[in-house]
Amino acid sequence: MEQQSNFVPNLTLGYGAFLIAWGIAVSILSDSKSITSYFPSMLGVPLALAGVMVMRMPEKRKLWMHIAATFGLLCAIGGTRFFMVMGDGITYASGSMLMLLVTGSAYTVVCVRSFIAARKAREAAEASA
Repeated sequence: MEQQSNFVPNLTLGYGAFLIAWGIAVSILSDSKSITSYFPSMLGVPLALAGVMVMRMPEKRKLWMHIAATFGLLCAIGGTRFFMVMGDGITYASGSMLMLLVTGSAYTVVCVRSFIAARKAREAAEASA
């Protein structure tokens, strides 16, 4: 089997780290006492973990990347709450929701495109063998 690209696993690790940092930074900057301000961080931890696990266990790549894509989709879904609060203006909370909507959607699209490309490559390899 040919060498697989590490772009999406590296992106997953980076996106998870970004979400962790975002949640912590927003919570500190807004002086929030609410646990919900850490919601991006809570989604970032399993994403970062999935990115690390793909690199440590390449034979389980498909499993870990599907788990990561699921958390990316959860980011996008969680961000849809922005539409309920956007009338209040952009606050730390609504900004986090918008960030989750945009980045979670983009990340999920990248994952789906990667899955489609991997399937086509696998089918082409099987057809030529």
